Amino acid sequence: MWMLTLRSMALFIVAAVCEIGGAWLVWQGIREHRGWLWVGSGVVALGLYGVVATLQPDANFGRILAAYGGVFIIGSLVWAAVLDGFRPDRWDLVGAGIALVGVAVIMYAPRAG
Repeated sequence: MWMLTLRSMALFIVAAVCEIGGAWLVWQGIREHRGWLWVGSGVVALGLYGVVATLQPDANFGRILAAYGGVFIIGSLVWAAVLDGFRPDRWDLVGAGIALVGVAVIMYAPRAG
């Protein structure tokens, strides 16, 4: 059980790096005029996000995507802080904490059957 949970959490992190990183690369390519190689790399990373998401042990697409939304929120704030110098305020952190609780409830709450 714990191994599946750890695998699931690792896959969420890899998916977040692929999606957030891919979107960031596209942003850099277009908005920061870094070129089409950046955009193309972002598109590849976004495609990899879709592949990684399918590797989750839970077979319910809606549940995976809903829970991933919370991971995306946290990952986006971390990415922005590390790579763009963004400083989350207390409300960003409170919201991220709420999202993390939501991820835990959606993905890891005990279910019958």
